[in-house]
Amino acid sequence: MKFVRAGLYALFAFSVLAHGTVEPWSEALLEIGTAVLLLVWALAVYRNPNPKIQWSPLNVWFLCFIGVGAAQLAFRLTAYPFLTRVELLKLATYFIIFFLAAQAFRERVHLVNLAWFLVFFGFGVSLLGIIQHFTSEGKIYWIREPVFGGDIFGPYVNRNHFGGFVELVLPVGLALLVFRGVRRDVFPLTALLTIVPVGALILSGSRGGIVSLAFELGVLMLLAKLRRGLEGPRVAALAIVGLAAIALIVWLGTGKVLERFATMATRDLSLARRASMFRGAFHVFLDHPIRGAGLGTLVAVYPQYETAYDGRVVDHAHNDYVEALAETGLLGGICGAMFLWVLFREMRRKFAAEQGHFSRGLHAAGIMAVSGLLLHSLVDFNLHIPSNALLFLLQAYLATSPVLPSEAPPRRRHEHAPTPAKSSIAG
Repeated sequence: MKFVRAGLYALFAFSVLAHGTVEPWSEALLEIGTAVLLLVWALAVYRNPNPKIQWSPLNVWFLCFIGVGAAQLAFRLTAYPFLTRVELLKLATYFIIFFLAAQAFRERVHLVNLAWFLVFFGFGVSLLGIIQHFTSEGKIYWIREPVFGGDIFGPYVNRNHFGGFVELVLPVGLALLVFRGVRRDVFPLTALLTIVPVGALILSGSRGGIVSLAFELGVLMLLAKLRRGLEGPRVAALAIVGLAAIALIVWLGTGKVLERFATMATRDLSLARRASMFRGAFHVFLDHPIRGAGLGTLVAVYPQYETAYDGRVVDHAHNDYVEALAETGLLGGICGAMFLWVLFREMRRKFAAEQGHFSRGLHAAGIMAVSGLLLHSLVDFNLHIPSNALLFLLQAYLATSPVLPSEAPPRRRHEHAPTPAKSSIAG
């Protein structure tokens, strides 16, 4: 499984650094890499005399949603078969990675490494975004200027998608701090790695990201209060991270966020335009209420429902929920709703179970990340950005992953054996 875990790390990092994997070349590499990892895992299972396959209850409804698109393609119920086929390949890739993550990240040591990968990776990408913002003059990685324009931040062409990325990785560090999932000696490092993404998000000016982050913080406070109240280390963790983040924001420029909430940039969509897109996509659903117009076909069918033409191609409705209804109808809508219902049921059950500090912090992080991105999906299409969709599914797995016992169980009375040294930095 070492190769599978290493491959998953590589795919998560590649999907983000390759501009969110929104171009054909990067999508092809992601799909090829996923197929290779699936083959390696299958060979490992075949060679194992007692293989253990972990099956998530989310898999059923994920596969049902894919099945709706497959039926559209098989029975020619889609407005544009090629686009449906492309979208099905993406969804199959997402499912395979989601499935492999459940097989590869089971043990405590593997989950600890995954948590720190997300914390360090979020810090690195955020630091890149901050430096690039002040030095790149509108070019990604200082060399590439988007052909069709954009509003770049970090490796993303759209700063709102960078905001979605931060929403998905930032909760890990925050939750581990609040729920004492890290040892005291690495607390300052964790706080530093968590503060920088907050500053990057504010500097990016993503209003949806900022609002979603505030919502995630509210979810974190609620989760902490439900357990044992906001006392002691929890208050200290929130206060330290909050004050340091405010200081970083002041240093970077407080006017940036105020300007973004008060004005509308040239490339931004107005609220009226977003409402028009919502109505158009909803009318697509009303004309195809049961089976939808076809998975991935909104860009092809939307011009017939255009009510406020501005010369731009509408490839997404800036609302993941209404877009799913437009493309897959009530059949896909029911599958999606059941996926979310099972997700929240399992998240609640796993968080409430008896477990160690690290395990509870990891479950809390998943709940925060999933909740934040689902809120952001009301006004954007982060779930149609492959990198963010994969991180969302990874957080969904972490939020519903098996609980881990306490990291330091009490020793038996009269036991005088020396305590072995810890090999991880989890608390």
